Amino acid sequence: MRLDHSIELWAIDEVMFQQFGTTCKMWIPPEEEDPVVYHFPGRKKIGYFGAVRLNDGKFVYKRITTKFNAVTCFSFLKFLRKITAPSKKKISLITDNARYHHALLHKEWRDACCNRFELNFLPPYSPELNPIERVWKITRRSCTHNRYIASMDLLIESVENKFDEWKFGNDALRRLCAIN
Repeated sequence: MRLDHSIELWAIDEVMFQQFGTTCKMWIPPEEEDPVVYHFPGRKKIGYFGAVRLNDGKFVYKRITTKFNAVTCFSFLKFLRKITAPSKKKISLITDNARYHHALLHKEWRDACCNRFELNFLPPYSPELNPIERVWKITRRSCTHNRYIASMDLLIESVENKFDEWKFGNDALRRLCAIN
């Protein structure tokens, strides 16, 4: 199989990180009933759209302060298009089938730039096929799991510091997201 070097392949997706609700391991003495552990009732969270270039592990992200919808998705697609515009290659995006990825709001724009910037949708209910899911997993593992995060600012700082490490390309991300 020959690689097509005229195409730049990216994987895109969205993710939420919560201030409370990280994984915690503990020993609980045997009881007649399993203990009930309540989460903090007002779990604060922050969302990101992200994209990773599969050939070199370059990572691009945009923080979303509202909810994921057609408007925020369109904003991220335009942001990513601007970043990838200097490339002379065709940009091909791997994405899931979230409704806002197919939104009518940006269909005309997607059709207008489909010769140089196209979305390729994965089959429904198959998030494991999107390489960027591995990036979210490693980010959670290194930034939020088994940690007490006292404020949203600390959560944002932790996550975005990790993201910034990857913004110029990263061999570990390239290997992590490799499609064989």
